[in-house]
Amino acid sequence: MPLLLNVGVSRKVGLPDYGSIGASCNVQVEVDAALLDRDLDAFHSRVRDAYVAAHQAVHDELARLQAPVEIPCESPSPPTRPASNGHTNGNGHVDRPTSGRSRPRRPAPENQVRAIRSIASRQRADLDALLRDYGASRPEDLSIRQASELIDALKAVAGV
Repeated sequence: MPLLLNVGVSRKVGLPDYGSIGASCNVQVEVDAALLDRDLDAFHSRVRDAYVAAHQAVHDELARLQAPVEIPCESPSPPTRPASNGHTNGNGHVDRPTSGRSRPRRPAPENQVRAIRSIASRQRADLDALLRDYGASRPEDLSIRQASELIDALKAVAGV
């Protein structure tokens, strides 16, 4: 009588700016149920083989997702602003030294773009001038980090 063996591996890796990537693999194989009674070592070997295959698939997928991508240079850094306490840059992002590795530039998501437009409108801020400081002509041209910094700066002016 066959026995269905289901082995699953899942892993999630944190990325900068509160992002993450994840991968999972589930493998289902038929195993002779008699192995449980006759040859436990052979059963464990089948389980181990299925686990190793799933683990390797997850590892390979995460490596593929984290592979460096050639990107053009980012726009110039925005003007400096005072840090709130010297440990973070205001929006939960810890200032970290760069490691010399370039990461793919991730564009600002729609919720950040909406927040920038909304806060700037409420404050009657010159959004075009603020965006020029970041080397952008519209909020959609900002990276996630730049958008976060601009939101922090706008909120600091409003006293939020």
